[in-house]
Amino acid sequence: MFTWLTKAISERIIAFLEKSSDRYQTFSITDAETLRRCLQPGDILLVEGNKRISDIIKYLTQSTWSHAAFYIGEEAAKDLEPERETEPINLFIEAHAKKGVITTPLSSYASFNTRICRPVGLTDEDRQRLVGFMVKSLGKNYDVRNVVDLMRFLIPHPPVPVRWRRRMLALGSGDPTRAICSTLIAQAFQSVRYPILPDIEIVRRKGPDARRLEREILHIRHHSLFTPRDFDVSPYFAIIKPTLESGFDYRNLEWHSAPSEGSFLKDGKPQEPERQV
Repeated sequence: MFTWLTKAISERIIAFLEKSSDRYQTFSITDAETLRRCLQPGDILLVEGNKRISDIIKYLTQSTWSHAAFYIGEEAAKDLEPERETEPINLFIEAHAKKGVITTPLSSYASFNTRICRPVGLTDEDRQRLVGFMVKSLGKNYDVRNVVDLMRFLIPHPPVPVRWRRRMLALGSGDPTRAICSTLIAQAFQSVRYPILPDIEIVRRKGPDARRLEREILHIRHHSLFTPRDFDVSPYFAIIKPTLESGFDYRNLEWHSAPSEGSFLKDGKPQEPERQV
């Protein structure tokens, strides 16, 4: 009885958290075709979501990114869905609160601010292992351990000290059949021993010439502690900007005629100029 009741309450909370927020604004959207041309298998697409749970994650992580999706590439996507020859194929794998770990088309992120994070120096073999890990994860359930975990997200701005906020996001029972977005991707990279944000231990010793030598030893963080923001700030991932990758030249831009001085003032106060569509 209690299991049924817990599940029912969890589903109601998820439905509430998955509703769109009316405070979301887009500032820099890359069209799908430009985005697609510069993506490579193994890339992480960070997304600034527009749902209630997105606002909470952004607050707790002090970041603009609330979701992460893994790009598997067209070859792997076609292997998963060979019958979809004319329709857009699902090029990403992500963890969805209601549906679990699923494939997703690029069009799902067309109306959001996004960022591409690319692992640097990844070997082709490890890239294939990453894609294989994510493909094998399809069908896993979203990591919702119990109602208590979900209830933490019902307060939009919980009064939690900064040093505890990451821990607050570290949900999960450790059940391998479940996953959240950044946790699943972190597990994939840990499987090939590619660093994201490891704990770094500085080991100091004296060398043969009496000089002090230092070396860094990396310790793997538990995968449940990773958030979408970590791929952005990681020193091991490059930030890829599609506009620059496609051959940006500022001299080819067509600008609106320059406004006259003071045209952005209203009642003596500065106003944001209207965006040109």
